[in-house]
Amino acid sequence: VLQRNRVLPLAAMAAEGSASTSIKPRVLLMGARRAGKSSIQKVVFHKMSPHETLFLDSTTRLVKNDIANSSFVQFEVWDFPGHVDTASVAVRPEATYGGCSALVWVIDAQDDHAEALARLNATIATAYAINPNIVFEVFVHKVDSFSDDQRIESQREIQQHLMEELAAARLQMAKVNFHLTSIYDHSVFEAFSKVVQQLIPQLPTLEMLLDTLVTSCRIEKAFLFDVISKIYIATDSSPVDMQSYELCADMIDVVIDVSSIYAAEREEEGEARAGAPATNSNCVITLNNGTALFLREVNRSLALVCILKDSVLQQQGLLEYNCACFRDSLFDLFRCSTVAS
Repeated sequence: VLQRNRVLPLAAMAAEGSASTSIKPRVLLMGARRAGKSSIQKVVFHKMSPHETLFLDSTTRLVKNDIANSSFVQFEVWDFPGHVDTASVAVRPEATYGGCSALVWVIDAQDDHAEALARLNATIATAYAINPNIVFEVFVHKVDSFSDDQRIESQREIQQHLMEELAAARLQMAKVNFHLTSIYDHSVFEAFSKVVQQLIPQLPTLEMLLDTLVTSCRIEKAFLFDVISKIYIATDSSPVDMQSYELCADMIDVVIDVSSIYAAEREEEGEARAGAPATNSNCVITLNNGTALFLREVNRSLALVCILKDSVLQQQGLLEYNCACFRDSLFDLFRCSTVAS
């Protein structure tokens, strides 16, 4: 897993960003101080326990994280300190926002968010003027202690306030999405999945391939997971149910844990990779409600996880064949994309 951390002063950041020849998509992680920005990226991309994040120091300088779990999905996460005015010249807006694909703004739902919304509004105005293609993802964070009604009301209040401000500033065309998140459940992984999907130009084709697989095999739901971070980089076109996502993510944990038991021999041979299942891993877990979870490894970093009825497993040969076709098509898709670029 290639996750390199680099701490840079803000002045040096823009100079490197403008001079860099990297074509990796860039995700900016911004928000007020102590909103939970660093905790999110530590839990999602570095497997830190949520309870360990309580001991993290406040971010004082820009931190770049290179995420390269697979050859299919590679991007950078820039974690900005909360005290920096992200709408000012201090961040070198042209260099910072010009090559940005997505901007994640984290709002502490348990705190007064008037100042955070004012700063977000100013940041959107600055970034959108430079790069209208940026997708703004607002994480209404730390909602784990809220009831369902409180979560809905908190998001509604923040969303209504921000959209009114953007309308007044004639920024209605800016692409803004809202997510309720917490590091103590799967919500932050599901939200970051939506962010990462914005970075994949092949996403429509991936969804079409998954739709074809679902239809051919009578699968109820299919996810293509990055097994290192448990982010799903694609799913079929049917709506995502949070419980279904949690089941599939937990299944990946089970497969990794079981694989690690038998990893000693592979480690001696230099084949093991931290946090990834064994080569050609596959698993079927039958639930007590007539549903089964079906996992097939695509490569070292990606896994296809499906939810299906027990009866579909009676035609497992057809299921295996179609999964193999999906895997071949996936490799062809990214191979063609690489050649085209």
